[in-house]
Amino acid sequence: MVRPFNRRSPSGLVLPALGSTLLVQVVSSLGAGATPLLGPFLTQRWGVPTESIGYVTAMQSAGICWYLAGGSPMLAHFGAIRSLQIGLAAVALGLFLLSQPLMPVAMAGALLIGLGLAPNTPAGSQILMRAAPPAHRGLIFSIKQAGVPGGGALAGVVVPLLLVWLGFPGAIWLLAAVLIAVALSVQVVRRRLDGEGGPRHPDWPRMFVSPHSFTHAVRILKESPNLGMLTAIGVSYSVLQACVTGFTATYMVVRHGHGLAAAGLLMATLLATSAVARIVFGWLGDRMGPQRGSLLLVLLALGSSGAILVMVLAAGSGSWVVYGCMALVGATAMGWNGIHMAELARTAPVGRVSEVTSAASLFGFVGSVCGPLVFALAVSRTGSFDWAYLGAAGQLAAFAVFAMWWGRAGARPKR
Repeated sequence: MVRPFNRRSPSGLVLPALGSTLLVQVVSSLGAGATPLLGPFLTQRWGVPTESIGYVTAMQSAGICWYLAGGSPMLAHFGAIRSLQIGLAAVALGLFLLSQPLMPVAMAGALLIGLGLAPNTPAGSQILMRAAPPAHRGLIFSIKQAGVPGGGALAGVVVPLLLVWLGFPGAIWLLAAVLIAVALSVQVVRRRLDGEGGPRHPDWPRMFVSPHSFTHAVRILKESPNLGMLTAIGVSYSVLQACVTGFTATYMVVRHGHGLAAAGLLMATLLATSAVARIVFGWLGDRMGPQRGSLLLVLLALGSSGAILVMVLAAGSGSWVVYGCMALVGATAMGWNGIHMAELARTAPVGRVSEVTSAASLFGFVGSVCGPLVFALAVSRTGSFDWAYLGAAGQLAAFAVFAMWWGRAGARPKR
């Protein structure tokens, strides 16, 4: 059961709702974005091959999947802002565990980071859905979603500097302190955005570990014939995006000799471009007619595959060429999220938008788990990051072609 707002007019809640959800999204993404940048350092600390950083990315995604599958009762029990605060604390603790020299402990930290990141999507959507004017909902949602790559871009600039100034332990502790400080700061808007109600689901721990949560997500997506295809293309996008964010910093350091600071700036370029692209596509989605969003997703998928090919071919070129490749990949392979969410919301049955987006996001993060695992295995077997990147891009291109054919076949009149 969703908690009601207090009697204050929803129009007066737009700025605090967007401001608080965006701040939490940026800072939690900053904490999580430290992981791929620390990849070469962490794998050396654990004494494992560099491509093993993909297992950390997969474990984070597994934590997100877990929450998206069984976290709705927990969200209803604590309220949206309180859930975001708990998530920030979980990311802070996860970073501390991730920094430990024992890899099993570090994997537990990665899982905890994923569990802490996951409330951002359902809790943020719950807050913004009630506060945002319908005519600007796509843009407002996309601004909030831009906090994901925005926080990652900030990590690309900040984390290498913190490592130089404070060393590894100091950088981790400062990031954790920032996360806790933001968790405390959003307390000032909790009562306004969460309402006054008491706990709604005291049995949320049992439901959080129930395997039936996954089957519930499948049932929701079966309620509309187009939701399955939209979810599937989101999974395909998520596979590529997880591989790009999880391995690119390590790829640039290990295979092309860039320093950690240079790799951080390349990642910042990639993520900053994707943040801008998400806002642009969200604005576009508010102004496009029905069915156009699906076509845009297909075209972006084909563009993403081409961008990855260009990156692989030009990764050893001059700096400006590499930065251009990062911008191109960010705009295409990571700029799809806003328009995808808009299409899911348009296609969802009336009154089921939040459930549909959570269920689709769950399967998307399953792709984020499997993608890095297969990528790491491909690098291990072939000894080449290039072939792994091309494989990740190829599966998205193939699915885009299939989706285009499927859409045209579905549009043909029945005889």
